[in-house]
Amino acid sequence: MIMTQEKALALAEKYGTPLYVYDETILRTRCRELANLLPGRNFKVNYSAKANTNLELLKIVREEGLLVDAMSPGEIYIEELAGFKPSEIFYIGNNVSVEEMKYAVDRGILVSVDSLSQLESFGQNFPGQRVAIRFNSGVGAGHHEKVVTGGKKTKFAVQKEYVPEVKAMLKKYDLKLVGINQHIGSFFLRPDEYGDGAKALLDIVKQFPGLSFVDFGGGFGIPYEETHRLDLKVMADMLDTILDEFLAEYDNKNIMFKIEPGRYIVAESSALLGRIHSIKDNYGRRYVGTDIGFNVIMRPVLYNSYHHIDVAKKHDTEECEIAYVCGNICESGDLLAKERMMKKAEVGDVVVMKDTGAYGFAMASNYNCRLRPAEVLIDTEGNDRLIRERETMEDLVRHFV
Repeated sequence: MIMTQEKALALAEKYGTPLYVYDETILRTRCRELANLLPGRNFKVNYSAKANTNLELLKIVREEGLLVDAMSPGEIYIEELAGFKPSEIFYIGNNVSVEEMKYAVDRGILVSVDSLSQLESFGQNFPGQRVAIRFNSGVGAGHHEKVVTGGKKTKFAVQKEYVPEVKAMLKKYDLKLVGINQHIGSFFLRPDEYGDGAKALLDIVKQFPGLSFVDFGGGFGIPYEETHRLDLKVMADMLDTILDEFLAEYDNKNIMFKIEPGRYIVAESSALLGRIHSIKDNYGRRYVGTDIGFNVIMRPVLYNSYHHIDVAKKHDTEECEIAYVCGNICESGDLLAKERMMKKAEVGDVVVMKDTGAYGFAMASNYNCRLRPAEVLIDTEGNDRLIRERETMEDLVRHFV
């Protein structure tokens, strides 16, 4: 999102820091871009809510006509509060208990299982039910090894060679397979990677006639530091060709095609504001110390991820410096940026981290007994309002007994 220096300073003063700020206009724009990816097709977008489960953002996503997926009963609970109906939620579990499956089944929510043992558990406990299966087509992609969810080195999904075993288990428990899904990984900017995954998945789909839908997964990247965007026109043309070839062979011409992006929808709608409290020089390195610890945003520590950082200054200057931007957590790895060229910072200035809407607050914690931050929404009229309160000290001890 575009955050002027004046706006950043004003919001930091009004709400305090750290502070996640979201732009409703950008969020709605990204929803519409993907909802219109394949016009004329039987096509739906499932928002991958693990990227950001703020209740108000989920309501906006639903207003834009998107469906939603869930990774836990907690996500289901919040999605229902946001107004999503059971038929609009897709539960994609990973190594989950029977109790979690039951939580979804009891609500009429479709469950996807991702292993033969999970399919066995589902069949034993819910014979005759509808089910979906997550397959690993052998294709994987992603910006870091920790987010590659397809291919030969991942814990996710059913290996494609196990199709005969899947069919036998479906028959054994009289299960109705209604859909097949996959996810090759997170954050790609080349459409051909996604196309390879789609074609590999459709080869599996062809072995299961009469399905209601196929879900190609998400992983759509955004330009954190790259100079180019994911070309949605190229993506759409590529998928159109792939789907035409598939439908020429498949028995159900009305099968629905789905994607499940998370990052692409929410990442660029947010900026994270933090106050600078310390400046120091240690053995030739300039450290800019902020109140944005990795309890607030994990991505730089977990994936060595890049986020553009600006400095909003009360007394503006064109003078720049190379600095390490760090947080207030008692860990040497608590770094937001290394050797970053930026405006020369002073105590009291505000740092603005860009593109923090995905896997930002959703991965926040209370490590070091730090409080999780507040969240603010800037609506389409430019008005700001609080959509999540900052935690208090009382929240730290609320569940002790």
